[in-house]
Amino acid sequence: MTSQRDLIIAVFLMVIFLITGIVCYASFTPPVTDEPMRIMFQTKAGKVLFTHSAHSFDYTTDCVECHHLTSFPPSFDCSECHSKEGDALMLSREGAFHDQCIKCHDYMGAGPVECDSCHTL
Repeated sequence: MTSQRDLIIAVFLMVIFLITGIVCYASFTPPVTDEPMRIMFQTKAGKVLFTHSAHSFDYTTDCVECHHLTSFPPSFDCSECHSKEGDALMLSREGAFHDQCIKCHDYMGAGPVECDSCHTL
């Protein structure tokens, strides 16, 4: 049998370890990166989770391959040029994303090209 004193010591140690764990978790958070790690696109066909870090580090290091960078200072907001509907001179945002992503996935022989492979959420 365990004594009342042993139980109190065990509970006290558990509380100390719990508080220490919480403080350590809160104190040593990972650093915030300059660029987003993951981007969630809201679409009619379902959400698309884009992992920016994997694409930029694993497949290319040159931003111009995906971003046009036509303005100065450069903007990474596609909707500045590509409207929701698009027109005869400019693809819609949806069309630009589909054109860019599917062509690259085909060319690299990697990544999904079917709708439900990207629009999963």
